Amino acid sequence: MTHLWVRAEQRPNEERVGLTPEGAKALLAGGIKVTVEESSVRAIPLQGYIDAGCEVAPENSWPQAPADAIIFGLKELPEDGTPLPHRHIMFGHAFKGQHSGKALLERFKAGGGTLYDLEYLVDETGRRVAAFGYWAGYAGAAVTLKSWAAQQHGALCGPVGVYGGKDALLADLGAELDALNADRPSAIVIGALGRVGTGAADLCEAMGVKVTKWDMAETASGGPFPEILNHDLFLNCIFARPGTPVFVPREALGADRRLTAIGDVACDPDSDYNPVPVYDRATTWDAPALRVADSPVLDVMAIDNLPSMLPVESSEDYAAQLLPSLQTLTDLESGVWGRAKATFLEHLPE
Repeated sequence: MTHLWVRAEQRPNEERVGLTPEGAKALLAGGIKVTVEESSVRAIPLQGYIDAGCEVAPENSWPQAPADAIIFGLKELPEDGTPLPHRHIMFGHAFKGQHSGKALLERFKAGGGTLYDLEYLVDETGRRVAAFGYWAGYAGAAVTLKSWAAQQHGALCGPVGVYGGKDALLADLGAELDALNADRPSAIVIGALGRVGTGAADLCEAMGVKVTKWDMAETASGGPFPEILNHDLFLNCIFARPGTPVFVPREALGADRRLTAIGDVACDPDSDYNPVPVYDRATTWDAPALRVADSPVLDVMAIDNLPSMLPVESSEDYAAQLLPSLQTLTDLESGVWGRAKATFLEHLPE
């Protein structure tokens, strides 16, 4: 019997989950065994999974799961170097030249396990079957606006946290902007036709921010793009890949510009294809903004688990998108899972 083991997330500030109790019930009805670990942080309570008929395991006990179990989580595993013998479904961030990803692939090679990377679950046309993109863009735009607001006080953005829902986020951010008694900033979103860009633009427009929406047609020239520097905010919503243009080069740090805040929602600072090479590391919930220039100021927001700011909404949305693929886990050699495995094998170190 196919066995899906839903692990607890071990990363700080990560409360999302990729399977709801309703989804678990559907998997069980389809003959897939589901085990859900206890979790001290998961936004969706354990009781719902128990009521659906799932088995329960202790928090973070997945290394001792049966050898045939498929371990399902979202964010990265602890970087302890241990071999990985199981099949894992998660965001591995390992196939685009990321340095930490190379170490992860070595662990899979050592243990004989397989990574089914959630970012590379695609249909026959190459389109991703599920993505958190909308809520990443939504939350990323919010934190970038918070960074801009902090600049108006001569400060860096302070810590951010989890919201009970988007209405709470909008109320908090709106009050912060209204207290400035200043005109709203302007923003440019690149990748505006995608899920991430749509979420970023929706948040900005909800806050009364005028948005310039760009996508592939506007960036096909390869740059430079002086228009970006003429906005207060730039939201990068295009994931780095070979051929992605550089949107804000390092020389922009000393240029005459209006731009003071960048939200790199895609957040690939250690990728060889980073389109925003003015910073070199992700930011955190405790320190959301990284100052990369002082005159004029330029801050970069690059938190890499943004949807967890709205964990219930983002979990429910993502889980609904992913469920049809999880229901085909009984055949891992074809379809979406076969394609994901082939991608893993292409990148596995020799």
